[in-house]
Amino acid sequence: MVENTGITLVTGGARSGKSRFGEGLFKGKSDKVLYIATAKAYDDEMRLRIQRHRQQRPASWETLEAYCGFQQCLPSWQGKVEGILLDCITLMITHLMLENAPENWESVTPEALTALEARVDREMNELVEVLREMRVPAVLITNEVGMGIVPGDKMSRDFRDIAGRVNQRLAEAADQVFLVVSGIPLCLKNATSTDSATGQSIEFIRS
Repeated sequence: MVENTGITLVTGGARSGKSRFGEGLFKGKSDKVLYIATAKAYDDEMRLRIQRHRQQRPASWETLEAYCGFQQCLPSWQGKVEGILLDCITLMITHLMLENAPENWESVTPEALTALEARVDREMNELVEVLREMRVPAVLITNEVGMGIVPGDKMSRDFRDIAGRVNQRLAEAADQVFLVVSGIPLCLKNATSTDSATGQSIEFIRS
């Protein structure tokens, strides 16, 4: 039975082990977990990846496929689950950017880009708000996309910039933040008194 609440942000690069670490935070705490899958199967590779992630999760976990509108779809899970894991924030941003993307992204005006980021921010704010209201431990998985080379096209650069700012704001709002590198979790922010960075015994705090 999970008795404490709080939001944990887990970030890292591709194939860094962040999803496995995020899922492991619930081991021994509860088997009533809601897994929020933000991925959409655009091709065979993504379908295979989604299937692989589904097979790795405990059979007792529930799954919700959504990337926006969480103030409408999450409250119905109140009292039914004892933990929430969302994987991942980065794909949420991708889908929101693609919803109204023009054929030629080079033509996107600064005003349109500002409005797009404001939409992303609203969705993130609503997500954090409803998670606080549900008072169950929540783990959000995201990607560090700004630590490599500068993208060659405008859309990728805009995506990198928006994702980086979103991660900053989520890290500020989160009670705990972990960076996973080569499968090793590094504690960047911890609201408890422990100084452990192993991630093996995490205490969620009450919001």
